Amino acid sequence: MFTRIDHVGIAVRDLDTSIAWYETTFGLTVAAREVNEEQGVREAMLLVVDAAPGGSYVQLLEPIREDSPVGKFLARNGEGVHHVGYGVDDVEGAMAAIAGQGVRLVDKRPRHGSMGASIAFLHPKDTGGVLTELVQARTE
Repeated sequence: MFTRIDHVGIAVRDLDTSIAWYETTFGLTVAAREVNEEQGVREAMLLVVDAAPGGSYVQLLEPIREDSPVGKFLARNGEGVHHVGYGVDDVEGAMAAIAGQGVRLVDKRPRHGSMGASIAFLHPKDTGGVLTELVQARTE
């Protein structure tokens, strides 16, 4: 079902400072930046490797509101790994298959994700404590 590790989402307090650190320390480059009002974050996708059917990224997430999921995460845990995103060919099909295994879905239907992807989250209580994201990359 999973085609790749699409990205690792990392909660940060200062997006620009964190981008500079990842660029300088690891040589990563920013592939996209956006504000996602629905999720309450400013984010940057930093390219690790470009490959078909989609690349592999580090996603840096800075909350724009303290009451956003990432804002609450930072208040509880500080900076660090927030979630893991797995690439799938068909997010709706993956959601149905996983729900059929008894895993609770955070999202009832796919929503807009970074770089035009279609995404859905799985409940961390059913995935070993790891917030898990399904990512169907935008096809051009």
